[in-house]
Amino acid sequence: MIKVLVADDDPHIRELIKLALRSDGYDFIEVDNGREAIEVIYRSNPQFAIADIMMPGKDGLTVCREIKKYTDIPVLMLTAKGTNRDKVKGFQAGADDYVVKPFDPNELKYRVKALLRRYRMEQGFSVRVGSLYMNIEGQILIGETSISLPPKEYELLFKLAAHPNRTLTREQLIEYVWGAEFTGDERTVDVHVKRLRERFSALTDSFQIITVRGFGYRLEVKHV
Repeated sequence: MIKVLVADDDPHIRELIKLALRSDGYDFIEVDNGREAIEVIYRSNPQFAIADIMMPGKDGLTVCREIKKYTDIPVLMLTAKGTNRDKVKGFQAGADDYVVKPFDPNELKYRVKALLRRYRMEQGFSVRVGSLYMNIEGQILIGETSISLPPKEYELLFKLAAHPNRTLTREQLIEYVWGAEFTGDERTVDVHVKRLRERFSALTDSFQIITVRGFGYRLEVKHV
């Protein structure tokens, strides 16, 4: 379970954050001041931090700087000020994103998901299935042959290859590759899968992308 640090001196804001994110199964660590927030980072190793800029003890910018000295987890800053100057200060402190209060709970939820998705890709790992090797730097090998893919095809293949022999729904693939806020047609996934099949059919037979009708897709590894 992903541990989320929620640092805000307003208990109502902390509760609103938890309500917005609870359905996604996060575990929350709450603090009401910047000093405790920094202690939590060292003691509990959360995987995500949401911090208000205006807090007692140490302000959110200081907290963000301290977090980034110790770890590279995503940090989302909350502020009552939405000026470009304030946002620049946040990003200079190392913040990954910025939400202005009062905020839409759904927007917060989607921003957290997007940051975690990016973080997993950056932290991710290399994947190897059959003769396919991929890493987070964008390198793709079939055996010793290097190939390149457009970004969305790369992300789609990476997601499928990271979960070999497991069926993923179109909704899961859309959220990972295009984001939860995507409002286009689900057939976008089908089009990209078709292109991947066409690209790899002549390169390798060690895996194939299987359609699970009415559900989604599975990257199936052939064991020789």
